[in-house]
Amino acid sequence: MIQPWLNGKSFLFVIAACIVTGTIFYSQYLAKKIALDEKKKVELWVEAQKTIINTNDQTSFNLAAKISSENKDIPIIETNEQDSITSNYLNLDTNKIKSNPSYLQSKLAEFKNQHKPIILVLSETPYQFNKYYYGNSVLQQEVLYYPIVQLIIAGLFLIVIISAQRTAYISTQNQLWAGMAKETAHQLGTPVSSLKGWIEVLKEIKGTEKISNEIDRDIVRLELITDRFGKIGSRPQLEETNLVEQVKNMVDYMKKRAGGKVEFTITRDDNENNISAMISPPLFDWVIENLIKNSLDAMEGNGRITIYIHDTTTKVMIDITDTGKGISKPNKKKVFNPGFTTKKRGWGLGLTLSKRIIEQYHKGILSVQASEPGKRTTFRIELNKG
Repeated sequence: MIQPWLNGKSFLFVIAACIVTGTIFYSQYLAKKIALDEKKKVELWVEAQKTIINTNDQTSFNLAAKISSENKDIPIIETNEQDSITSNYLNLDTNKIKSNPSYLQSKLAEFKNQHKPIILVLSETPYQFNKYYYGNSVLQQEVLYYPIVQLIIAGLFLIVIISAQRTAYISTQNQLWAGMAKETAHQLGTPVSSLKGWIEVLKEIKGTEKISNEIDRDIVRLELITDRFGKIGSRPQLEETNLVEQVKNMVDYMKKRAGGKVEFTITRDDNENNISAMISPPLFDWVIENLIKNSLDAMEGNGRITIYIHDTTTKVMIDITDTGKGISKPNKKKVFNPGFTTKKRGWGLGLTLSKRIIEQYHKGILSVQASEPGKRTTFRIELNKG
């Protein structure tokens, strides 16, 4: 399904592309027009130089001098027949000419690549002439670079708009998640309260102790689920918790529902029994439960689940490894996407919720640490200490 923000992005991209394309074509048109105009100016300037050299008429001399002085933006270098630079050049950086002996040669090479020289014949017998090489004016350079500037501006515009759209889309998604979770908690609350009342009635009937105790445990479980859903969308209260005990309790709970063909192992550095981090216990249990359920589904009820709790100076890392069918490389980036699942049954929300809980509420990281198709998969939880 194409996401709404993606449609908007495509539309904006087309608009930006049209603007940039139109700007490039128009800039090229202006650049060619300016280039022709500047060529005429240089030709006129060269003719003025010829007049200054050859005329004896004061009026013609003054007019040529005026034309020559009006060129204040087009850089020109004069050379002789052998392409040796004479002392005549115009609109170049005099400070660089004095400090860098090769400056004029580099500018001459640059001008040769930009325009053909204009020839001024000095005499027919013997045949002598000068060449006048010229470069682009500041205005023409600005016109040539304008499309690049426009492209950068359009790119920044797109980035800002797309980021804003994506942020708005994610915010709407988050509100939807939170709303659904709270509504679920609300809907569960009423029947759970009613069941608690009926269980008290059932306990008073002789011979129902075993049944009532089992139902009572299920009601406690429903209350926990209600509490979990109620915390989605709200800022959870984090408390320093012994992760070793927390994981052990959840593993003991899942063992009873995993069947006898699944082996569970919990390991930690130096058999440390107290590795603490700031967590919301109900939400953290939900993550461990989802990851173990995912492992059980991958192993199809037969294999080994190893949980390794590793303590560093700043972080606590929990690796949950199963001997299941693994995750293919293309699916590694999709496993946390809402609705993605390789199972015939299920909504594909467990890993999405788990990632949201760890990264949004605990400021940690949940990732696929490693996976070998047909052999094993390791999910890693990283939590900050303190």
